[in-house]
Amino acid sequence: MKHILTILTLALVVSCNSQNKETKEKSIQNEQPNIVWIVTEDISPTLSFYGDTTAKTPNLDALAKESMVYDNAFSVVGVCGPSRSAIITGMYPTTIGTQHMRTGQDVMSWGKRKYKDSITTNRKDINGVAIRQYSTVIPEQVKCYTEYLRQAGYYCTNNQKTDYQFAAPVSAWDENNNKAHWRNVPKGKPFFSVFNIGTTHESRLWKNDNLPLTVNPETVTVPPYLPDNESTRKTIARHYSNVELMDVEVGTFIKQLKDDGLYDNTIIFFYSDHGGPLPRQKREIYDSGLKVPFMIKGIASEGGRTERMISFVDLAPTMLSLAGIEPPKYIEGKAFLGEFNAEKRDYIFGSSDRFDEFTDRTRAVRNTQYLYLRNDFPEKTKYKDIAYRKNIPMMPVFLELEKENKLNEMQELWFGVKTKEELYDCEIDPHNINNLAENPEYASVLSKMRAILTSHLKDRQDLGLQPESQELNRMWPNYKQPITASVDVKIKNGLAYLSTKTKGASIAYIISNELLNEYDLNSPWQLYSKPIKLKKGEVIYTISQRIGFRESEISQLLHEAK
Repeated sequence: MKHILTILTLALVVSCNSQNKETKEKSIQNEQPNIVWIVTEDISPTLSFYGDTTAKTPNLDALAKESMVYDNAFSVVGVCGPSRSAIITGMYPTTIGTQHMRTGQDVMSWGKRKYKDSITTNRKDINGVAIRQYSTVIPEQVKCYTEYLRQAGYYCTNNQKTDYQFAAPVSAWDENNNKAHWRNVPKGKPFFSVFNIGTTHESRLWKNDNLPLTVNPETVTVPPYLPDNESTRKTIARHYSNVELMDVEVGTFIKQLKDDGLYDNTIIFFYSDHGGPLPRQKREIYDSGLKVPFMIKGIASEGGRTERMISFVDLAPTMLSLAGIEPPKYIEGKAFLGEFNAEKRDYIFGSSDRFDEFTDRTRAVRNTQYLYLRNDFPEKTKYKDIAYRKNIPMMPVFLELEKENKLNEMQELWFGVKTKEELYDCEIDPHNINNLAENPEYASVLSKMRAILTSHLKDRQDLGLQPESQELNRMWPNYKQPITASVDVKIKNGLAYLSTKTKGASIAYIISNELLNEYDLNSPWQLYSKPIKLKKGEVIYTISQRIGFRESEISQLLHEAK
């Protein structure tokens, strides 16, 4: 009997320990993790943890050792605005109308937001019709995914670049300015904080020209599509020197997390918003424009690498999945982490439309080996004489060499007309130089990739197929920005019910004990998702906005309970 009791006691202890362990693991899984994004700009995977040791990046190297490094991460467009629109919505730019770079001036923080009736630009659509500045009106059901995080209790901060092709609605962020930081989060709330580093942006190739080079121009590798000369080497060295400056900024954020005791239990993303800043990199639909460095710390017990393909449309659903939120059905991306982890993707898709003053149209599909491009206007040259890019120090020399017919065949390809289709084997041709589309040995690959792209586009709208001026008139009737209807407030039994007549608009509010007229977009607006308790004498301030519309006026109502 004593022996039996001993066995039963041991079994009970084991069972309890097992249940406690299971409960503990379940509790950990259900916790909402703190998440920090460190986002740099305009760099390809030319970092030491991808095999390029030109720039010394000790902080990124240390982070990479503790992170999962993604070897197949891609932007959807080779430039920031459309790329960032995909990130914040989980939608392809061509589906929601954000594919043209750039639409307006809603770039930093809350953006410009208000546009006069007519702002002339040097931009024209595919038919040569002039395009005014505008904020893109996206489908009414599509939201910034941070709204879902806020609704689930997250405190969301962005410091401070937005550049979504539309003005960020006040409902998207708790903080959205150059002071936004996880250190401002209310006690007990999980946080999601984004920090944008502009040090590696294309413009810093000339804006940082007065800074000393920390990388020797003689030691850099020159891509085969660029001429190898003193000017090119100096520009490339400037870029790598900027990367080293960026690494110091990354180190600052890591130190802050450690100082705050948050490093060990915070998920950290690091990535670039698209490929490199050099000529024939940024704005291109090749790997040089779409492929990015990408790593995540805190999702595995130790560092590692994966060849899993991810697209920037996957970031929104992945963030929701990590927070335990099921992504809305309309989202086109696939979660690659968390509770709602989807099946691995075999292909990523890219697009190329208007870049500043030049309009074209290309669609692309890539798997782990091949890149296929469909050029809708093959008569146009690959090179676009974009004024902004000509600020790059090496560009005048590059253009002069082309004018004098002094470029080799490989470098001259960028200035020639396109073919209707392009196919590249990215494993043996990482620079995407040798077009295999007319090579009979690759006919079956070409046919398969063409079919995959056709199938992808078949089930979704492509707003890039319409002239931009027509799309603009649809979004902004008579080319005037629509305005979101004001918020209607109804109070019943001490609860405030908020609504607006504008379909797809989100609502935000502030409750105060006094009447004030100083509230603006940087005030502590709360996201409205359910009726709000009001006390007698409290004032409720409300604002609403549908993305692409001008926000409503801020209204106020004093609760005078009977």
